[in-house]
Amino acid sequence: MAGTKKKFDFAIDRGGTFTDVFARLPDGRERVLKLLSRDPQNYQDAPTEGIRRVLEEETGTPFPRDQPVDTSLIGWIRMGTTVATNALLEREGERTALLLTKGFKDLLHIGTQARPKLFDVEVSVPDVLYEEVIEVDERVVLKQRGCQLTSKNTGDSLEVWRELDLEQVEKDLRGVLSRGISSLAVLLLHSYTWSDHEKAVGALAQRLGFTQVSLSSEVMPMVRAVPRGYTVCADAYLTPKIRQYLKGFTSGFKGGLKDVDVLFMQSDGGLTPMERFCGSRAVLSGPAGGVVGYAITSYSHGEDKPVIGFDMGGTSTDVSRYAGQYEHVFEATTAGVTLQAPQLDINTVAAGGGSRLFFRSGMFVVGPESAGAHPGPACYRKGGPLTVTDANLALGRLLPSLFPKIFGPGEDEPLSLDETMNHFRLLTTEINHFLSSKPSKMSVEEVAMGFIRVANEAMCRPIRALTQAKGHDTSQHVLACFGGAGGQHACAIARALGMKTVFIHKYSGVLSAYGLALADVVEEEQEPCSLQYEHGSFSELDQRVERLRKRCQDTLCARGFVSAQITTEVFLHLRYEGTDCALMVTAAGYPSNARSCRAGDFRSAFTKRYLKEFGFTIPDRAIMVDDIRVRGCGKSGIKSVYTTKSGEKHAKPVKMTKCYFEGGYLNTSVYLWEELPCGHSIQGPAIIIDKNSTILVEPCCEAHLTEGGDVCMTVGSDPHCALGTELNTVQLSIFSHRFMSIAEQMGRVLQRTSISTNIKERLDFSCAVFGPDGGLVSNAPHIPVHLGAMQETVQYQIKSMGSKLKEGDVILSNHPCAGGSHLPDLTVITPVFNKGVSGPVFFVASRGHHADIGGITPGSMPPHSTSLQQEGAVFVSFKLVTGGIFQEEAVTEALMAPAQYPDCSGTRNLHDNLSDLRAQVAANQRGSTLVGELIDSYGLAVVQAYMGYIQSNAELAVRDMLRDFAGKRRQQTGSLEVESEDFMDDGTPIRLRVSLYFQGSALFDFTGTGTEVWGNCNAPRAITLSALIYCLRCMVGQDIPLNQGCLAPIKVIIPPGSILQPSQNAAVVGGNVLTSQRVVDVIFRAFEVCAASQGCMNNISFGSERVGYYETVAGGAGAGPGWNGRSGVHSHMTNTRITDPEILEKRYPVVLKHFSLRPGSGGAGKYRGGDGVIRKLLFRNEVVLSVLTERRSTRPYGLLGGEDGAPGLNLLHRADGRILNLGGKTSVSLQPGVTLNAGYFLSFRVHKCIYISFVFVTFAI
Repeated sequence: MAGTKKKFDFAIDRGGTFTDVFARLPDGRERVLKLLSRDPQNYQDAPTEGIRRVLEEETGTPFPRDQPVDTSLIGWIRMGTTVATNALLEREGERTALLLTKGFKDLLHIGTQARPKLFDVEVSVPDVLYEEVIEVDERVVLKQRGCQLTSKNTGDSLEVWRELDLEQVEKDLRGVLSRGISSLAVLLLHSYTWSDHEKAVGALAQRLGFTQVSLSSEVMPMVRAVPRGYTVCADAYLTPKIRQYLKGFTSGFKGGLKDVDVLFMQSDGGLTPMERFCGSRAVLSGPAGGVVGYAITSYSHGEDKPVIGFDMGGTSTDVSRYAGQYEHVFEATTAGVTLQAPQLDINTVAAGGGSRLFFRSGMFVVGPESAGAHPGPACYRKGGPLTVTDANLALGRLLPSLFPKIFGPGEDEPLSLDETMNHFRLLTTEINHFLSSKPSKMSVEEVAMGFIRVANEAMCRPIRALTQAKGHDTSQHVLACFGGAGGQHACAIARALGMKTVFIHKYSGVLSAYGLALADVVEEEQEPCSLQYEHGSFSELDQRVERLRKRCQDTLCARGFVSAQITTEVFLHLRYEGTDCALMVTAAGYPSNARSCRAGDFRSAFTKRYLKEFGFTIPDRAIMVDDIRVRGCGKSGIKSVYTTKSGEKHAKPVKMTKCYFEGGYLNTSVYLWEELPCGHSIQGPAIIIDKNSTILVEPCCEAHLTEGGDVCMTVGSDPHCALGTELNTVQLSIFSHRFMSIAEQMGRVLQRTSISTNIKERLDFSCAVFGPDGGLVSNAPHIPVHLGAMQETVQYQIKSMGSKLKEGDVILSNHPCAGGSHLPDLTVITPVFNKGVSGPVFFVASRGHHADIGGITPGSMPPHSTSLQQEGAVFVSFKLVTGGIFQEEAVTEALMAPAQYPDCSGTRNLHDNLSDLRAQVAANQRGSTLVGELIDSYGLAVVQAYMGYIQSNAELAVRDMLRDFAGKRRQQTGSLEVESEDFMDDGTPIRLRVSLYFQGSALFDFTGTGTEVWGNCNAPRAITLSALIYCLRCMVGQDIPLNQGCLAPIKVIIPPGSILQPSQNAAVVGGNVLTSQRVVDVIFRAFEVCAASQGCMNNISFGSERVGYYETVAGGAGAGPGWNGRSGVHSHMTNTRITDPEILEKRYPVVLKHFSLRPGSGGAGKYRGGDGVIRKLLFRNEVVLSVLTERRSTRPYGLLGGEDGAPGLNLLHRADGRILNLGGKTSVSLQPGVTLNAGYFLSFRVHKCIYISFVFVTFAI
């Protein structure tokens, strides 16, 4: 099936702007063609038009556009398309209804409850794909003792608590049909393991006339209801659009292509027959072809050198990795929709040729806004803004004379250098005015070059993340560049990443189409599993693997493949018992033995990969199998026959031009790719041009043409021009990216090397870089409540330990007097030393929430603690690592120390504490290494100078904001003061008066705030500073470095002995999670930014001697001037995720009865507050439940006349019918009952503010 003799074979990538066509002709020659995807004046469908043109031109026979194309000369057609992607982005799919288990109608609206952009007070989340919801009164739960029925798929014991009422379902479905909705998505809890109810609904819906019925148990039978729900909705929403497109496409051919083999590319990099192409597998159809293309053409199996794919387009850049196997992920987000399906691991950054250029508060900024196709860059002659493309044009790297004349209103003009230069002159004037104090001015070329360098650094960040986050050395890769814009940046990006080789295929401009021709037909079978990977399970595993393998082989044989063309690969989705981090593992390279199943030694494969990615293994833990997957491939890709020009010793440039580089303008030779002889080398600087791309060979780089006609570039080192300590605005932006990248990579190391659910899954951690004075330099966008507090912690250690800090030491701290937020947040601090300097030159730190560190209740979040000792283990300045040696014995003793206090216990989860502390040390070590590399590259003086400049830049942005606000305030009221007040539920006031000054500074005075309380809502000073720095960053309203500089224009007065600056041994666990939110509400109220949000983090924990669990529950976000508040989302000082319902019920003795929005609780107004949520839990074993909440009596305020939100309510429902209000803070022992109706029913309601409200309810039997 590799090629069809004497016929034309076509591989076509239909993109959003262009359609690329690769054609294999009957005589073996190859043709490529590029045309507009939409050109209704000339043709109806671009792929059909591409096929028609090739047939007509190559045969000399007319193929009229107004007649169906004769298919007698067509062998096969392979396509990748963005039809599904575009429908998802533009929300133009089929009208869809979602049918799901009763009590969960808003489950997909709430999702993970995390907001996508940490500092946007207007929380913007893409809309759900369904139009209506049908709740079905059915329920299947996992049985934990005994068994009513057993899953055929996983072996889990199940109970049907409520049978499916098909009569009521039919009434509901008929109502949906009557309203014109004919596409249905079905999501029932635990259907991944027992699908009978879903199948019954599906059969009924098809009988009633629904044209599309997607069942989550068929679309992707994997545990986790939320991503599975998103996936089934996408399938129902997009598949009809795909069918509609396919119907139109096939109608352009005689016989509807019935006798032609038509295959479509799926998101996983495999081809599938046209009739099986569906929405949930189509979203990455276009990019997947490019990955296959570079993987097959760039990777050398002899050298085994891994490849980074770099696909730079107009609005974004895709990066991916290939090292002999395609790297897949099973959850990825596109257009705000998380899809649970096999997908190539493609990372996208919003930096492309069309990314816009800005100068903001002294920094060069590239994107994420894009000029789009219309109006496009300024040089397109349609009134567009400055973009990366314009910067390349201004520097002479794009040559208008060699571009097609397709620009301007009439699409018949060349690129306009004049438009570009006029825009750059205006921007350069603005920049030089800002830099008026500097003796030298920037030229237009220096400005354009600056933006190119900043764009390159932005594109380097996802490549570092893709490699280093999984333990790979970025420099040991080849950069495979394709797409229209990437060739202009490839040398610079490879050099910045330490790569020595860049490979650009001769079809790089149409590589996605070419990849389709090289790809294999793929058939996958997958089913869930709940077996332990041990000898007793191997027989069942082997049987199930063989059953899935046979299905794949049979399907491929039915497609016309013979056995010799078919290969299968087995994957097991494995995790350590008690953890949530599963890896899809292949046993390739690990043959079976006496201690493994027949498919291979998966234990060895899993432990080796786990060690590589996470830095440790857990030898004493059982390994669980979550899913079994078999991937079958029918080998069908062509083998291209290269023909290149040879015989000439030297290539001749078609012209000479001047290009601007770091050293100024240089003479640059211009070559036409098609005229280059193979084996010829070209020294940079040079430009190589073909019809679809432009390649820049930079100085100190060399390009040569391979025997296959591809360009391979050797990247030399940059003749480094020493950077001085004086401010360079371009370098300021680059250093900002570098410092941020360090903090981000620390976070990735911490997430992948930790073991606890809190850090690895809920992402309750933060990482940051600090200067030698302990001032915050850069932090990754993790948890806001940690932001300012970590700086206080580092500065305390500097004052406390001073010269005692030595290289190889690591400090552990959590005490409020030392800048701690609350005791479960353990901060690990590593000083960074540099040769020849006696003291630390930087600090790196990570703060993570540990699920238990002892104290009076499981989870270390006691509702009624009155002293610090009751809240767990305390560390002030504890040396966790001394001289490079982890002090396990000493830290274990400290973690168990709370047991000495009355009614207290030591940590209940020592293993996880130690593992997570080691992970924090590892994250810090990564940060220390990266800081050291930065110093090695630029020198300590330069790095520390730019640290100061970055802090000054943040200060400037805050001053500009305060100055602007002060001017408006004086104009509106004649006053330069604002004030506000709010109250905790116990009546304690939090008062704020802000005095503004025209020089851009302010005094924040909390005098009048209530005294320290008998309870745990006391907030250490560091908490208030965290809230303040968060609010300032939100009010600035643009992406600025978040660091110590934000507080430089601010003076803060907090009365000692108040709830915001309590005594040393005051209980503080609630201050971090409750009072911090109230401080934010008070600040935003003073500045009239938005109405109050839920006002707390709604902390729920339960546990026993055998199990412990902690969660924070979302509510609503406050509305503001011009927007409604978002419902069911975390706001302000936290952004942790919530555990998926199916995972919650699978791992813990609990049933989630209800989780939805609470309509009308957000507060009415011109702009409504976001509604809160209702959450009900049913406990199945004896546990101690702790609830730590606020806004149960004090309602979240409305702003500017808007109504207040509803207060929260926590209820305990008893079996005798009594309903008890538990109040906002309580701890209660719950006994399990015999039946569902016995025992306790605990209901919590949390409501948000005027613009928010939220409710949650907990059952316990």
